[in-house]
Amino acid sequence: MNRFLRAGALALVLWVGRGHAQVIEFESNGLKYQTLTKSGVTIMFATLPQRLHEYVILQVAVSNGSKAPYVIRPEDFTFVHLDGAVLRASAAREVVALLEQKGSGSDVIKLITSYENSISGNQQLKSTNGYEQRRQSVLAMGSVKLKAAAAASALALIQTKLMPGESTDGAVFFPTEGKVLGFGHLVVRTNTDIFDFTTD
Repeated sequence: MNRFLRAGALALVLWVGRGHAQVIEFESNGLKYQTLTKSGVTIMFATLPQRLHEYVILQVAVSNGSKAPYVIRPEDFTFVHLDGAVLRASAAREVVALLEQKGSGSDVIKLITSYENSISGNQQLKSTNGYEQRRQSVLAMGSVKLKAAAAASALALIQTKLMPGESTDGAVFFPTEGKVLGFGHLVVRTNTDIFDFTTD
């Protein structure tokens, strides 16, 4: 009996030690979002239905409600498969470079339509430094490949220093050879915390 009490006490201590951080799920525009807050920083994401070449795309939003600046980078996002294999998100420049070489008009349409559908009417998403601010300046490009690269550049979550009260959003690209991410964990490392989301 004491063994069960000790195990229960240990589980309670671990749960309390996590600061009661709990993943909240909700739906918006047909997408399933997960959100989690730790140390005043909130991360929210959903997997977009569209893929881009060999990439799976996550729509991500980050809000800094803490009293200190936070640096957010797409490379801080990893996906851990059930077998333990770890997949790191690509840097925005890698995705942009790919589209400069292989981009098409349909890539531009798919990227913009899918992303804008995900953020349209999403009451949880209030970005002070995200896609809407970036898109104005990059879509007046010339060639089709350049437009595809510009679209990815506007959509991609880039390295951002969020001051207290600021927020950003963008797309995070995982190179999966066109396969779905599937079951596993999305893990995000920030200045102070590790965010862990279970995916299916």
